[in-house]
Amino acid sequence: MTQDVKSPGAASRFFMLLKQSLKGENLDFTQGSIRRAVLLLAIPMMLEMAMESVFALVDLYFVGHLENSSFAVQTVGLTESVLSILYSIAIGMSMAATAVVARRVGEKDPEAASKAGMQALIIALVITLPIAAISIIYATDILVALGSSRQSAKFGTTFMQISMASSFIIMMLFLFNGIFRGAGNAAIAMRSLWIANLFNIVLCAVLVTGWGPFPALGLTGAAVATTIGRSMGVLYQLYNLFNGKGMLKIALSYFIPDMEQIKALIKVAAPGILQFVIASCSWIFLAELVATTGGDEGSAGYQSALRIMMFFMLPAWGLSGAAATLVGQNLGAKLTDRAERSVFVTAKFNVGYMAIIMVICLLAADPMMWFFTNNADVHDIAVKAIRILSAGYIFYGIGMVLLNAFNGAGDTKTPIWVNFFGFWLFQIPMAYLLAKYFSWGPTGVFWAIPIAEACMTVATIILFKRGQWKKIQV
Repeated sequence: MTQDVKSPGAASRFFMLLKQSLKGENLDFTQGSIRRAVLLLAIPMMLEMAMESVFALVDLYFVGHLENSSFAVQTVGLTESVLSILYSIAIGMSMAATAVVARRVGEKDPEAASKAGMQALIIALVITLPIAAISIIYATDILVALGSSRQSAKFGTTFMQISMASSFIIMMLFLFNGIFRGAGNAAIAMRSLWIANLFNIVLCAVLVTGWGPFPALGLTGAAVATTIGRSMGVLYQLYNLFNGKGMLKIALSYFIPDMEQIKALIKVAAPGILQFVIASCSWIFLAELVATTGGDEGSAGYQSALRIMMFFMLPAWGLSGAAATLVGQNLGAKLTDRAERSVFVTAKFNVGYMAIIMVICLLAADPMMWFFTNNADVHDIAVKAIRILSAGYIFYGIGMVLLNAFNGAGDTKTPIWVNFFGFWLFQIPMAYLLAKYFSWGPTGVFWAIPIAEACMTVATIILFKRGQWKKIQV
């Protein structure tokens, strides 16, 4: 009888919390229940990142059923590998914006938080434009350099050029969401990705295969759809920044370059960008290694597996993002112990999520991949990759929370060293030895990934317990 009384209360409290998290309010996370704070931030962040991962899955689904599916899937994957450098810059700038905005919010200075966010946008624009220009001009050569055959590279050149032309749109999408998260309003960030994906899904269905008056554009249609979708998400973000209703209120004067503020942001962002560039460049090397040892179909299978992996991993990254906001705001409020407890609570939630995903991937990899491709060789390679990669999911879950905690504290240098030693001095040499010296081919690359991630997580735990991140000033 007692359980019957309690259960409705627990369910009611959960749905109230769910409603509050999705509503999008400016909340003070420096007081109250830590578990509640984690969930209020994590729910919209997980949904936001799930929507980000849907971009790649939607493209994979539609292009995976084209006539030249192995070429198309490989092109999408390799283009994503190049875009990962841009994502690294965007995430690094986003983390800097989150850390600085969260710290200013914790100090009860929303005006300084708003100005910091707009100065970050100026930096992002200056960085993005030359990268986009080079990638557009040399699109075919870049695809060939990544291991694509000349025929496959020519087939995917237009897709890559359109994708790279949208670089600043991608940058704004990440950066503005980082600003909203730093302010504690993760729901707006989530909704912007919902809007972007809704447009992407509809337009992919229309433009890739053709519908009504619209011609079938194939692979090119996927790039156009994704670009338009992301643009709609950015327009929604801009509306919320300029409507004057939230904590962050934007004035045109905030767009005038402030060199002191820019230097401060670069000091935080540069290590953050570098840590992800180190990681993304290692993934580019692994993609090239798989392409040269497994051919176009091996590469397509690996890229398909990565899209599935990222679909499940990005929500976990979103959940771990709660640690960055909580650490930043609580350090700003001089609540060091609460900041540390927030990280442990977030890690427990993430481990539970990743354990469930690991089981799903081990049991459902085969039918999952038949949904995305009708090429038997691509399917078999992808299934093997998914199952091997899932062996490290629990380690990924712990590691990403701790790295986000460092970044939220403004300690973006520690993750640089973890990524440099873990990826470049351990993962890449191991992948090369297993793939070529021991003749394991792509399978060697697959195994190198979870082994390296497990070792990196152990190192991150040791560094976190030393507590130097608590002394960082931003």
